Amino acid sequence: MTEDNKKSFLGTGWSFPPRFLDSEQGIEMSRDDDDIAESLHILLSTVPGERLMNPEYGCDLQSQVFQNINNSTKVIIEDLIATAILYFEPRIRLIGVNVDDAGQMSGVVNVSITYEVKGVNSRRNMVYPFYLAEGTDL
Repeated sequence: MTEDNKKSFLGTGWSFPPRFLDSEQGIEMSRDDDDIAESLHILLSTVPGERLMNPEYGCDLQSQVFQNINNSTKVIIEDLIATAILYFEPRIRLIGVNVDDAGQMSGVVNVSITYEVKGVNSRRNMVYPFYLAEGTDL
């Protein structure tokens, strides 16, 4: 069995954000590890209740936007992420979540997520920037 066949169960979906190709090719698709990374980004960016047909889906990180960043807040953020991944991303096994608050004075906290893709034992890392201030001119 080739490596591609082993990973085929990981899925294929629309790329995020959606990207359209020419009129003959249609929508750009995301596969395997890229699909999982994009799925995690969507999960962490979605507020529970935002999806009408699946109101439980999401990670309530927005509840922590106005909190002081201390050890308690870090643990809450880590738990919110771990719980969301446990319930909504069955293709991976979470190894760890780490909140890095070094950039908090500039309005961003980086969340490092280490996970293993089930079935292929492929270890991956992802950094999700959690912006503490609204706007695009941070």
